[in-house]
Amino acid sequence: MSTTQLRVKELLRERGWTTKVLAEKTGMSESYLTHIKNGTRRWNEDSLRKLSTAFDLSPIDLFVHKKSRTDEVSTTVKMPESANVELQLKAVPVVGQIPANPSAYNNQMVQVTSGFKDVFVPVFNITDDAMFCLYIKNNSMAPNFIKGDYLIVSPESWTRSGDIAAVEYTANNSSTPTRAIMQITYMDDFIVLESVNHKTAPIALVKGKDSFRVIGKVIHRYQKLG
Repeated sequence: MSTTQLRVKELLRERGWTTKVLAEKTGMSESYLTHIKNGTRRWNEDSLRKLSTAFDLSPIDLFVHKKSRTDEVSTTVKMPESANVELQLKAVPVVGQIPANPSAYNNQMVQVTSGFKDVFVPVFNITDDAMFCLYIKNNSMAPNFIKGDYLIVSPESWTRSGDIAAVEYTANNSSTPTRAIMQITYMDDFIVLESVNHKTAPIALVKGKDSFRVIGKVIHRYQKLG
């Protein structure tokens, strides 16, 4: 589980920096950084971006993570003596944009309107009828995903913190929803969306205030070769 608190104090100690040094690196005041360090003031997206740059870390790595203790761990693993494997093949439609409401019918409608009529990719042993394959048109997510890649997206697959998914959200009082491929982190009070390559500032969505939904989890990538 993660909290809204940033581990600035821990990072300063690890690097041997003072708050004054951090202020010089970020351009923020020492007094503000002291509040952030002690958890007496909330950070914003701009301060999160500046701290991430100063510490050379992903914004998600700035948060305090609390790990649940697990005492009962099975140490005995038994492998099956034999296994019957039956491959199930599904032809998944390729689309040029993320469908708002994925379904077998809607995906093929988007497939036609986005210029990929009759283009499909094979997927094995996934029974999600609402699956679609998103064609990556540019290098905005490079080097993780590049132009020409195909991302298999499954609306039925459960998403957890750290997963990459197709999402729809509105933020900053915007009335127009945005659909994109983002990395999701679920916090206590909000949801943090990051670009796949972590090159832009994260978006913090307040639970119960900002609109957000997962359209589908990215479960596979067909990489462009050559």
